[in-house]
Amino acid sequence: MAGGGVAPLGVKKERAAQYKGRVTPYVVFACLIAAVGGSIFGYDIGISGGVTSMDPFLQKFFPVVYHKKNSSSQNNYCKYDNQGLAAFTSSLYLAGLVASLAASPVTRNYGRKVSIMCGGISFLVGATLNAAAANLAMLLLGRIMLGVGIGFGNQAVPLYLSEMAPAHLRGGLNMMFQLATTLGIFTANMINYGTQHLQSWGWRLSLGLAAVPALLMTVGGSLLPETPNSLIEMGKIDEGRRVLEKIRGTTEVDAEFQDMIEASELANSIEHPFRNILERRNWPQLAMAIFMPAFQILGGINSILFYAPVLFQSMGFGSNASLYSSVLTGAVLCGSTLISIALVDKVGRRKLLISGGIQMILCQVIVAIILGVKFGEDKQLSKGFSIAVVLVVCLFVLAFGWSWGPLGWTVPSEIFALETRSAGQSITVAVNLFFTFAIAQAFLSLLCAFKFGIFLFFAGWIVVMTVFVYFFVPETKGVPIEEMVLLWRKHWLWKRFVPTVTLEEEEDGGFAENGRALKG
Repeated sequence: MAGGGVAPLGVKKERAAQYKGRVTPYVVFACLIAAVGGSIFGYDIGISGGVTSMDPFLQKFFPVVYHKKNSSSQNNYCKYDNQGLAAFTSSLYLAGLVASLAASPVTRNYGRKVSIMCGGISFLVGATLNAAAANLAMLLLGRIMLGVGIGFGNQAVPLYLSEMAPAHLRGGLNMMFQLATTLGIFTANMINYGTQHLQSWGWRLSLGLAAVPALLMTVGGSLLPETPNSLIEMGKIDEGRRVLEKIRGTTEVDAEFQDMIEASELANSIEHPFRNILERRNWPQLAMAIFMPAFQILGGINSILFYAPVLFQSMGFGSNASLYSSVLTGAVLCGSTLISIALVDKVGRRKLLISGGIQMILCQVIVAIILGVKFGEDKQLSKGFSIAVVLVVCLFVLAFGWSWGPLGWTVPSEIFALETRSAGQSITVAVNLFFTFAIAQAFLSLLCAFKFGIFLFFAGWIVVMTVFVYFFVPETKGVPIEEMVLLWRKHWLWKRFVPTVTLEEEEDGGFAENGRALKG
């Protein structure tokens, strides 16, 4: 902590009822541009699965997998089991994990838009290297640069969206990131479906087209205004108020502005956000930053999104049919996100997470039963059961798309106090990318080892994460982002960790308890 004496308290009382303003075209435009970062994240998720099922790509970089794929004697579940092929997918997320931690001080000290631009530039470099790759080393280097872009983009974009959005519509506007992600996945699947017939260079076109959204993110990022929260945190008080008035469409922003000032005073008293976030009073937010992104991945969605063509081919679908099926799941995911955007600020986060989790459990169990009974190492699914599997997988993706998909990002991005917000978002992104890396690297081997049991493995994790939401995740609907700390003081468990300071203590200067908490 900087200096001595008593630390500032941060936001001292609820002012949400006094907030003024509306959703202006200015803020919608800014959120649309920022959310382009999500489209690149989605494009990378979608494109890798399709490319790794293309014969010309496998012949050039993974000839062993190509021969296994076309061998009639190979176990259906194990045709793609290759650690090098898994590393092509997972290396991006390992690089993103490291980059997300480096992005935190950049986002805090230089602003959200600088990190967004850094992410866009890294994406451009990565897309260029991938499209021009002459060997495996160049291919992996390109994936690593894409990962750096994901680390910066995923760290900054959700924060930007949360801080720009009015409190009563923050969930819907924040989900622009997830909507852009699903659009990126769907676009990637469509491109893979079209480029699979372009022989030796189709995969280059698929990988290289990532440069288009990367360019939009870089140029658009340069045109974005900085968030008022970030400007105030950097000491640009007057500019922060001007931006706040502009994005709210009114000069009556005193209540929201005062919340930001108080939050900024505490934020600027903290020299080491990562150390501060480990203090007892920040444990509730830290728990959300760890468990929400971990459960989002352990539910199994990325296995379907990364390896949809590979997975469907392993189940006996032909090349065209497998890519078509992945296009279908991508379209369902995109459409379901619109459902979440429409409902999140009306129904709330908890109901969507719990109901989505229940539907996901049922779908995973049904797929496991069908594969366990009707599919084996040396036999294919009948047409009727193949259609049934695709339909159930689509229902699984549908449930994820309106629950854990967007809310796995939204909830962690909106719960942190300003002094730990960039560090907290970095932890969220790092945890997400760590588990994404682990699942991407292990899935092909797990599929070979567990066979249909892999779906039961993921179903078990969904049970755990649904129970977690029921007991430990408070409802954040309509709570202003700067007043989120007050929410923890009302939760049956988390109130034990967050110090409570009464108005009388505040007026009397009785800050000892909070000061001790801040000093650790």
